[in-house]
Order: sequence, then C-alpha cells, then structure tokens
Amino acid sequence: MSEITLTIDGREITTQPGRTILEAAEEHGIYIPRLCHLPGLKPFGGCRVCTVLVNGRSEAACTQPVAQGIVVENDTEQLRAWRRNIIEMLFVEGNHFCPSCEKSGDCELQALAYRMGISAPRHPFLWPRREVDASHPDVLIDHNRCILCARCARTSRDIDGKEVFGFVGRGPARKLTINPGARLVDSALDVTDQAVNACPVGAILRKRGAYATPVGRRHYDRAPIGSGIETPAELTIDRGDQP
Repeated sequence: MSEITLTIDGREITTQPGRTILEAAEEHGIYIPRLCHLPGLKPFGGCRVCTVLVNGRSEAACTQPVAQGIVVENDTEQLRAWRRNIIEMLFVEGNHFCPSCEKSGDCELQALAYRMGISAPRHPFLWPRREVDASHPDVLIDHNRCILCARCARTSRDIDGKEVFGFVGRGPARKLTINPGARLVDSALDVTDQAVNACPVGAILRKRGAYATPVGRRHYDRAPIGSGIETPAELTIDRGDQP
C-alpha cells in the first residue's frame, strides 16, 4: 500500500505506511501535545500526554503506527481533561517554581500548562526532597524539576553514544541517576553533548547561561507550544475549566 488514509477529529488525511499517528498528524498541521517525544529518538510512550483514542481505544500517538481506515480522536473534552491531569500531577510531584526557573519561557511543561489553561494545579503538592548536582564544571542537574521523560537518557545512548543517564527505583521512588551512583563530574558527559539539549524542563542546564535571553523573548514567550505545527487558523488555547 503506497498511502494510508485515516481520520483525525473528523478530518481525513493520507500518509505513508510506517508513520506514527503523531507523525501523520504533524504532516497535516495537527498538533498532538507531547513531552517525552523528541525527533530523532525512538518512540518511547512514557509521558502519555499524547494519548489519543483510536477506534475508541486509548493509545500513545507517538508509538502507535497508522493503519488504513482508523478513526483517531485527539481533541475531545475527555482527552483534554486527561492531559490536564497529567500536567498537573507532574507539577505537584516535583518542585517547580516557574517565576525563578532559568528555563521559564523555554520550558515545555510550563508551555503546555499555559496552552491547557492551567493557572494552578488542583492536587496537593508533595514537596519531595531532591538534590541538585552542580559538581560538573559546565552542567548542572536539578532533580527537583525532572519529569522522568527519559529524553536525556535516550539521547545520551542513541545519539551521543555514552549512556551517561539512567533510572533507578520504581513508582514514586524512581529517579534519574548518573552512571549509577556517581556524580555528574565523574561521568563522561560533555557540555557539547546533545543530551544536555534534550531536557524539556529546567532539570539539565548549562552553567553561566541563565537569563542570557531575557524573559519575554524566549521561545514560548513569543508563540504558544504547538504553533510551529498548527496553521494559524487551527491554533487554539484550551482554557479547560479555569476562569
């Protein structure tokens, strides 16, 4: 089959076999929210922000391949509510202080919250005790902001060829680790590694670069997340149940 036809939110589109639903949607200017997905990396399906309904069943759009005739729902109140809950839980499970974070304006988690109309999480904050590793001369890791998307670990392994990052623990005890048990300075990480660029939040940062770009001129200060995919007529902000 040279082309596959599917429907996303009532719109019929065509794509090539082997594409994922997320890739097919992007080809046609349809934005599906995501956090763990990063072009150039193998699909991971960890964050579940890109969950869609495929013929009525929930699937991760970044891992689910297209198929002839499938009907995909991406923009429904149920899905918007699911995504808001995920984003809110990521905020309360860590320690995110956007006004004082160096990544503010460039943070994908913050940008998704703005897009989804989240002014404050509805769930109680857990206030975990997490460390900051600033032992490396050029890079620091603030575990308070890590959302366990694994983009740094996958980039280090698949692109940098180093496997600097990994994970230990399960459930609430799961955390990012450096060459298990080591400090960042003891790892093979270099400031030029692509893994340093992969973090969607402010967990991995280059030193001596904070606020080099003034607030107000940063990526998501200028345009909402997803606007690079959507056409202007399709760009929407989900206000949810916020005032």
